[in-house]
Amino acid sequence: MHHASGSGWQITTDTSGPMMIALYVRDAAALNGVGRPVLSHAAPKIRSADHTHLTAEVGGLSALKTEWEAWWDQLLKAHPQTVPELSPPDFEAFGNSPALQRVLQAHFGSALTWARERRSEYAELEGERVASGTDQLLAEMVDDRLMEIGRDSRDFRLTIIELPLDEQRAWYLEPDKIIMSQELMGQPELFRSYVQPVLEILV
Repeated sequence: MHHASGSGWQITTDTSGPMMIALYVRDAAALNGVGRPVLSHAAPKIRSADHTHLTAEVGGLSALKTEWEAWWDQLLKAHPQTVPELSPPDFEAFGNSPALQRVLQAHFGSALTWARERRSEYAELEGERVASGTDQLLAEMVDDRLMEIGRDSRDFRLTIIELPLDEQRAWYLEPDKIIMSQELMGQPELFRSYVQPVLEILV
């Protein structure tokens, strides 16, 4: 986790283990085009499988899509808390989402392993940013904006959630969250093109 802050403002950059698990489940079940915002596939690629046999008795693929979207929405609203709780093997918190509950039971072990590997890669990435000074980029962007407008910043909080996604881009969720590929900050010009317009709204 990284904080950039100044008088009245704070930007937090971090990843999310529960969201990684949700992305794994989404891609493993080939749930394309679900969730708001619709994010690109996870990276490295997750092999998808047909889940008809698992979900047929509890509403099938359409129920799984609806339940996954509701879960994703909860994760976004509650971040950085984990809501609902991921508690194997029964996943009791998902009792009202039987299709998703079954898919979680089937995939949780491999999803957890995959998410842990991604988390350790993210920790390495954060270390590299500190060593190279890239971690100062956000504070510099805010300072540049303040110089441009010639006043103090409005009070704001911005949370950037970095996830292992195969498309180098960001998705702005009003009013105070950005989801982005964890590789994006390594491409400063592209990173600026996504984050600058958000800072112009907030600062």
